[in-house]
This record gives sequence, structure tokens and C-alpha cells, in this order.
Amino acid sequence: MTELTPARRTWRIFKRNKIAVAGLAFIGLTILVAILGYLIMPDSTPMANNMTIQLSIKKPGSAFMMLRLPKGEPVDTVNFFTKMLYGQPSFYRDIPITGYRFTKDSVYVDEYIGPEDKPDRKAYHLPAKIIHKTFLLGTDIYGRDLLSRLILGSRVSLAVGLMSVLISMLLGITIGSVAGYFGGWADAALSWLMNILWALPALLLVIAISFALGKGLWQIFIAVGLSMWVEVARLVRGQVLSLKQVEYIEAARSLGFNNTRIIIGHILPNIIGPILVLASSNFASAILLEAGLSFLGFGAQPPMPTWGSMIKEHYGYIVMDSAYLAIIPGLAIMFLVYAFNLVTVGLRDAFDIKSQSTRF
Repeated sequence: MTELTPARRTWRIFKRNKIAVAGLAFIGLTILVAILGYLIMPDSTPMANNMTIQLSIKKPGSAFMMLRLPKGEPVDTVNFFTKMLYGQPSFYRDIPITGYRFTKDSVYVDEYIGPEDKPDRKAYHLPAKIIHKTFLLGTDIYGRDLLSRLILGSRVSLAVGLMSVLISMLLGITIGSVAGYFGGWADAALSWLMNILWALPALLLVIAISFALGKGLWQIFIAVGLSMWVEVARLVRGQVLSLKQVEYIEAARSLGFNNTRIIIGHILPNIIGPILVLASSNFASAILLEAGLSFLGFGAQPPMPTWGSMIKEHYGYIVMDSAYLAIIPGLAIMFLVYAFNLVTVGLRDAFDIKSQSTRF
């Protein structure tokens, strides 16, 4: 019988944890939705920013009749990949109506103004057509489709999580490996730096870095990544300290391997388990940090939709009859973070890592 490789054995153990697999499936579904983005959104305009002020704060499932008129200015048709990444500017202007009547070259409509206002009778020249539009999750305060902005917000959250984890892992593994392997003054200096940054609250550190770099999506990538590398470095340093004196590392030194080869080829592969567990945990932390920054106004700037900014725009409606405007993006954050936490627990069990603090 063929012996299982460590990676295959780890995957088999992970699959036994049904809850962790469910969390991984939810993450995979969220990634798929984020990648497809504009291709599956009801509002495929850039940033899902198509406003219809008359339809502000409409309940989930609300349906309206719309008069669709061609725009006066020409609009270019973008290719498939450009639409998937950035959206397609609308070719039409939609006007909500309550009734219509076609004549030879015109259409007379009762334009919807508000639930308590009398419709305004107007005439428009053809070509024009009547469509029916349903807002599955309702509309926000600017009359934008909430489902479209929720889908696009998942792309921002996952992008921030991915880039932040990559930055924190690159810095943390490099600094932790150097501190743990070489020791001496390098370890003392780097440990002092890690202890100073470890004492600072993560959110305050991210805000300080954001002030220095400015507001924007790429600035958030860097700010969140720079706030999380310390935890990775402390973990890697502790693992390297425990491994650098074992027999196979001494054997590698006696064979004349240089330090870089020993660290990359012999030490890091043997501590990949704890690193992956921490990466999954940091992914969830990055999503929460991004949501907090967006809520405070330091995240991606309008009109780019983020789950944190959606809560900021509508949190005042929680005490009113439109609490769903803030609850829906809040639930999206909660479910995605919970899914990453489930995966973290599954990875911890699969790699047989004891539940202990990483503060070495």
C-alpha cells in the first residue's frame, strides 16, 4: 500500500472536519462571486453607482416599471474582461413610472416621484421601451441596487485580505527567520521592534499608517499588511529557534549549505503548518480591519462600495424600519469572518497544532 504524503494526509484530516469544509466552501463561493463581479450583478455599471433617487430606501423584493431611454451621448462597448473587472457604462437612462401610453412617435408616462406624491405626466420621443426591474435586496439611500453593491463589496474585502496577508507573510517570515536563526544583536534589535509594535492596538496602528499614506485602496493594502506582520514574525522566530539546533539542520551545515538554503529549504517547509493557520486567522482579521477603516472613513473612497462603508451610510436606519440596509452588509462580514475562523480551526487540527498563544 502506497504511503500517503504529508500534504495528502493533512488534507484527509481536514476533510473529516465537516464544519471546516463548509467554511471553505463558503469562502470558495464568495471568491467565485467576487471574481465574476459585474457579470452577475443586476447593476453592472462601474462601482454599481447607478442612482435613481426616486427609488431610495425601497424594501427587498420591490419591483418597479421603468421607462428605458437611450442616452444622448455615445457609450463605448467594453470587452468581456474589461466588463468583468471594471463594469460596463450604461447605454440607457431608466426612469421609474407607474403607467404609460404609446402614440405614433412618443410615449406618455406617469413618472414616479415618491410613494406619497402624485405621478408627473410627461412625454418622451421614441425610441423607448418599458422594462420591469426587481431589487432583490432593495435599494440604498441613493436608490442604488443593494445586491450589486454587496457583491462588489466582497471583491474589496477579499482583495484587502489577500494583499494584506501576502505583505504580512513576506515581512513576518523574513524578519522572524533572520531573528530566530542568527540570534545575537540581530535578534535583540528585531525583537525590540516587534515588542514595540506588538504593544500598539492594531486599529490605531492602521489608522496612523493610513494618515501617512493617504486614503485609497492600495494604501489600505499596505496599512493593514504592515499592522499584522509582527504576529507572523513572532511565530516564525519561535519556530526557527526550536528547529535550528535539531540534527538535520546540523547535518545541512556540515554539508556546507549556506544559511539561506538552510532556512528556505529545510526550516520553513517544516513550519508551514503554523504559518498557514496564522495566515487564515489574519485573513479574517484583515477583513475586520478593512471594515472598521471604511466605517471610520479611512478605507476605499466613494463611490467604491465596501461592506464597512455600506454600514456607515445606513447605520442610522437600524432603529427605523429599514434596518436591513446596515444589517445585510454586517451579516456578510460576520459570515465571511466566521468561515475563515472555521478553516483556521480545521487547519489547526489537521496540522496537529496545540492551541496556544503566539506571544513567545
